Amino acid sequence: MNADSAQLDPALRDREVGSFAIDSREVIAGGLFFALSQPEYTENGFNGDFDDSTRYVPSALSQGAVACVVRPERYEEHRELLEPFRSRLLFANDVIAAFQRLAHGVYREWNKPVVAITGSAGKTTAKELTAHVLAAGGKKVLRNIKNYNNGLGHPLTVLNLAKDPTYDVAVLEMGMSTPLNEIARLCRITPPDVAVELNVLPVHLEHLGSIEGIARAKAELIEGMKPGGVAVLNADDPRVMAMSELSRGSVLSYGIESRADVRAEQIKFECFGETTFVLSIKGEEAEVSFPLNGKHNILNGLAAAAVASTFGMNAAQIAAGLSTVEAPQQRGEILHFAEGFTVINDSYNSNPDALISMVQTLVDGGGPRRKIVVAGEMLELGPDAAEIHRRTGKRLAELGIDVLIGVRGFGRELVEGARSAGVSEVRFAEDSSVAGDALCEMVVGGDVVLVKGSRGVRTENVIAKLMEKFHLEKANSKSTEAVTG
Repeated sequence: MNADSAQLDPALRDREVGSFAIDSREVIAGGLFFALSQPEYTENGFNGDFDDSTRYVPSALSQGAVACVVRPERYEEHRELLEPFRSRLLFANDVIAAFQRLAHGVYREWNKPVVAITGSAGKTTAKELTAHVLAAGGKKVLRNIKNYNNGLGHPLTVLNLAKDPTYDVAVLEMGMSTPLNEIARLCRITPPDVAVELNVLPVHLEHLGSIEGIARAKAELIEGMKPGGVAVLNADDPRVMAMSELSRGSVLSYGIESRADVRAEQIKFECFGETTFVLSIKGEEAEVSFPLNGKHNILNGLAAAAVASTFGMNAAQIAAGLSTVEAPQQRGEILHFAEGFTVINDSYNSNPDALISMVQTLVDGGGPRRKIVVAGEMLELGPDAAEIHRRTGKRLAELGIDVLIGVRGFGRELVEGARSAGVSEVRFAEDSSVAGDALCEMVVGGDVVLVKGSRGVRTENVIAKLMEKFHLEKANSKSTEAVTG
């Protein structure tokens, strides 16, 4: 970053900054505003076209920003607008890179452990479970909120340490969707002491080309961890376990089907929100009453348990923490309606494995009741998307669903696949609003319903339609979280 000492207001040199913002609407007095523009987004691996925030510099300053960081050529382009504020501008050739370097500096000054979590699915739930269990063990935990797992959300999270350095540990999910070394960049900001790999699944194929490409991208987390750190690996996923060779420290495995250091045994699934299992950590055992359902969630819980064990927690302490967890919003939230039907709201994200896993959970817990699935099209599956949707539809039929409503685009292929495999009651809806109306017309007391889709399909609108027409009896977020990308 170049402060251009000839023109910067001397009073700013020793001024403390209280906050950092990349959205001018979120600037507060005493903060620093980073004005992002298309070149930064492109150079740092973000897809799409983005607004040029340089034109919001006057607004940010009027809201009390101490100074603004801008790209030199953007200043020249907006010179007439920005020249009156020249003494309050800092220049950086790459504003996002400057933002990330600042976050790295804050991290280095804080200098405490970082747990980083990645995977094709389940990152947010695994992060939340890990943070919850560590907090139950007495740690003050920083974690990223919402989907702040990329090159902007990650440093925004880390910069909270400048305001409050008393956190004991940071639990951070790291996401990626392109072959542009996104996870490696995040690891340079906060090199992990504990690196957690959940799974490698066929998501983001549109950008990464193959599941091998996905595995290589996910492996950047293990390559980027600190020497002497701990790689926590899912023993049930061969592509994940192959990453053990990349570890520059120790390896701690977890799993259900495979031999592992941390295991779940004697699993019993009673009904939605009631799962029990025996947690085994290198032979030490404790019983867990787990409020989430599905094998995928047990694996997320085991990942959290493995991390907690590296911080000195024993099996009993970890089991107690896992028994009080909650699923993140829209990730398996169970809604009971007064009219007698139950809905699993899993409207945050979707991919073939996630959808199949959640439908298996629906079938396992639904008993003899009618099982209705509302499934949005799955995004970023590349040139074979149509065939992938048809195969997935057939698989849903084999699992034993009674009704399928496919939503938008390739949702039609889901419907055709299910129909060809024997599901007689199928419908295609052009959008989630139409799907919501269709569901409201057919749902009756005793039904169990799964609503599953990516954010781009907005299947949360289906839930909104239900709430308009019916009466919510009980919302229980302690339930099933889908494996999401």
